Order: sequence, then C-alpha cells, then structure tokens
Amino acid sequence: MTFTVCFHGAESTGKSVLAEQLSREFDIPWVPEYGRAYCEERGTDLTMADLLAIAEGQAELTRAALAQHPPILILDTDQLMTAAWAEMLFGEVPTALLAYPKADLYLQFAADVPWIADGTRFFGTQAERTRFAQLAQDVLLLTGVPWLPVTGTWEDRARTVGNILRQGPLERVPGS
Repeated sequence: MTFTVCFHGAESTGKSVLAEQLSREFDIPWVPEYGRAYCEERGTDLTMADLLAIAEGQAELTRAALAQHPPILILDTDQLMTAAWAEMLFGEVPTALLAYPKADLYLQFAADVPWIADGTRFFGTQAERTRFAQLAQDVLLLTGVPWLPVTGTWEDRARTVGNILRQGPLERVPGS
C-alpha cells in the first residue's frame, strides 16, 4: 500500500521545489501540481469550472502514479488545496472537492517566506498570503485529516520535511 504525503499551503511557500528536490533525494516519485500547467496553458482568469477541471486533472495524475504502487508518493498538492483556492477566489467550496480520496499525511507550509512572482501566482500581499494560508489550514481542520506544520526558512523547510519523511513513511520502506 502506498503512503501518500501531500504538500499543502498557500502559493510561493516552497511546495513544488521541495517536492521535486526530495523526490530526487529519497528516490521516491512525486505528482506535480496540475493547476500550474493548466494555468500556463489556459491563463489565470479562473472560473469554478476551471477549478473543478484542475481537481480532476490532479486526480488523474495521482491515480496514474498510484497505479505504479510505490511505497511512498509525494503529492505537490491535491483537491483540498483546490478547495482552499475555491474559497479564496469565489467564497465557496463545492462538495465535489472534498469528496476526493485524501492523503495519509498533509504537510501545511506556512506563508512565512518571501513571495516570488512567477506569472501564475495571485496573492502576493502579506494580508492575502495570511488569509490564503488560514483558508488552507481551515480545509485541513474541516476534513479532519492528519497534518503537520512546516515553517521557517527554505533550509528549515527542507530539513523539517526530510526528517518527517525519514522518521515516518521512509521507515516503512526496506532498504531506505
């Protein structure tokens, strides 16, 4: 059975960079963020229908990765983060976003590092980042999933998440 770890939190908090980095470091697969590719292709003027399409695209990528039966899978994001986006953008969360399978563990990345504009990011002010981070955490609390906070500098985050993987999921994998 695959243990899934989902990186969760406001944009520009290091989730994608760290997912790719730790995937290489620990030689475990990761599922990139479908929403980024979607926005790069179609633009960032999103509707609720776009968010639902992003959620399904993310689910397809995750299902394909799970079909390979890796012992551990890092998810750069999932539908619970899409739910936070829905709340942030439109003030509501479709129940469909909460109905997808959940990860075994969520790592909630705090918005306490500098925001970096990359052409697909929306919320760069401190007030927006704080609100988005709170909405992301609220979704975790609402759904009752297991989660741990990730805070501090870029180096702190890498160390924290690396330690979480070493002390939890990687302990289950023979030879790691």
